[in-house]
Amino acid sequence: MNESGYLSVEELVSMPTLFSGSISEDGKKVAFVKRTANWKADRYDQTIWIYEKEKNRTDPFMTGRADCTQPLWSPNGEQIAYLSFVEKENHKKQQIIVQTLDSNCSVFVINVKEAIHSFKWAPDGNGIFYRASVNSHEWRKERYKSETDMQYVGKDYQNDGLYYVKLGEDCSTLLTNPDKSHVLQFDVSHDGNKIAYMATPTSDNEESINGELFIVDVKTRETRRLETNKLLGGMVCFSPDDKKICYTASVKNKDSYHNQIQDQIIEIYELDSGKRIQPLINVDSTITPIRWTEKGLFIRWQRKTHYLIGMISKDDGSVEIISKDSDRVVMEAAITKSGEHISYISANHHETFDVYLNGLKVTNENDVFHNRDKSSREIIFWQNHDGDELEGVLSTPVNFDKNKQYPLLVVAHGGPAWASFPIFSGCFNEKYPIEWFVEKGFIVLEPNYRGSSGYGNEFLKANYRKLGFAYYEDVVSGIDFLVEKGMVDEDRVGIMGWSNGGYVSAFCATFSHRFKAASVGGGITNWYTHYVHTDIPSIIRSYFGADPWKEPEIYRKTSPTTYISTASTPILIQHGEKDLRVPLANSYELYKGLKNQGVATDFIVYHGMAYQSEKPSISVAIMNQNLDWFSHYLLDEEMDGY
Repeated sequence: MNESGYLSVEELVSMPTLFSGSISEDGKKVAFVKRTANWKADRYDQTIWIYEKEKNRTDPFMTGRADCTQPLWSPNGEQIAYLSFVEKENHKKQQIIVQTLDSNCSVFVINVKEAIHSFKWAPDGNGIFYRASVNSHEWRKERYKSETDMQYVGKDYQNDGLYYVKLGEDCSTLLTNPDKSHVLQFDVSHDGNKIAYMATPTSDNEESINGELFIVDVKTRETRRLETNKLLGGMVCFSPDDKKICYTASVKNKDSYHNQIQDQIIEIYELDSGKRIQPLINVDSTITPIRWTEKGLFIRWQRKTHYLIGMISKDDGSVEIISKDSDRVVMEAAITKSGEHISYISANHHETFDVYLNGLKVTNENDVFHNRDKSSREIIFWQNHDGDELEGVLSTPVNFDKNKQYPLLVVAHGGPAWASFPIFSGCFNEKYPIEWFVEKGFIVLEPNYRGSSGYGNEFLKANYRKLGFAYYEDVVSGIDFLVEKGMVDEDRVGIMGWSNGGYVSAFCATFSHRFKAASVGGGITNWYTHYVHTDIPSIIRSYFGADPWKEPEIYRKTSPTTYISTASTPILIQHGEKDLRVPLANSYELYKGLKNQGVATDFIVYHGMAYQSEKPSISVAIMNQNLDWFSHYLLDEEMDGY
């Protein structure tokens, strides 16, 4: 490890990721998960940490487990429940564990055959509601008297159902019908008698357009569907009096989004009258409700390159911004029922994430930069050729010289509905070693092109039927802006990205000769075949306006493989073997085409990896391979051979 200079690749991979923050109802304790690299075992460990106000320190919570997630305090704050993997029938499956703070006595709350995905405490603290997979065939065996009765019910699938289990008992109660609904988000009423939940007919991702909102009575298990006719998303939460629920909904009716990009607003449903209210109709941002407190509705939303938290007042509906710092990025937040105490995981620009309790920073993750060089990450602005104002993050070295021309690397973010932020964290960029790029003499641009989140609904939809071309124009206009300012050597420009960012890189590198080198990570290369193999074809259809059989030409002209015959840019291709979102066939098509055309290329498949690496060694390899590739083609260095 370096003792000075910029963080090395290994140090970048070692930077912890903090998530799943939970605050106790008395506001004195916060629990969170810290994901760290375990180099000896070559894995990432997820351990629970707790800050206690009265002890004034943050300590690891002794669970004896390295795969914890979703810690939640009991209503009285004396116990903590969390998910962890348990050996069951020769397979490890995620189960709920309850543990007291003083004795460290662990109890497996539930012993189910299928994996548990999420849970909430019952308000009285005596039980837990949870969401778990239900094998429909096994469930029907218990319900129907014969196979003849069963065969007409439908095909077998693994829907998620809602359960209730009382602490200390092995028998749980299934509250929903897995033949009719796949449960997504849910919330428990304050009296514990009702559950509001979102559900689709099956777990098939293509059913996302058919999501509905339901209320189930815990005692009778009677279920009522709420009339919304909207696409649903985000959290669902009860009002303090249990008479209303809040959730995120589409602006238009759901039928409008079969062939359109979705935009969203916040919606409130009055359970008695069925009336629906949209309290922030004039706010041009996707807002996520977090919890409905006695002070008002606690919400989170993105505004350009920062995330804010605030409260919709219960008195006049006004919004009070709680995160006052305009440069703050709040990735997660939790609040007590009273609305008096808040915890969040947050970073200002040029920082990595720390945990805060009532505004007090209770972790010290930014100490990793003490006495170390750190790139400057600046927000820059430019206009594309259509006159749209764009912005992005420009990373420069500590000794940056504005009168010098630097080689430029472009890092394209994924999504498409996501953005680049001036934050030091692997949760934004775990594939590309920006600090080492800067130390090697590059400057790095991360553009927020059309279709990025945080810039309003119109900007979010501005890449509709323009995929590839809109990205290319916005990326190139950003490069031109830096060239015109005299900061960039236009003959030494590279581009890289993963997932949708990999598509951006592949399109830019095959469509033109502007780039001297490129790296395509898990990227889409042929939209026609990708539509057939991906697990989310409906999302693709929403960006193109039709499926490939109705409008094959738009799929053809926006595919990087279409332009391989004229491509010349050397391309490094990286892909996870088990990526279901962007299947491996995409990279095989690109690699085969480039090889046949005699274009310099290298293709690396990471065995066992899906989208994200679960091994630090693979994360280091991905970063080093990109560093080596661009150092060779833009700095004329010898290849290390990986």
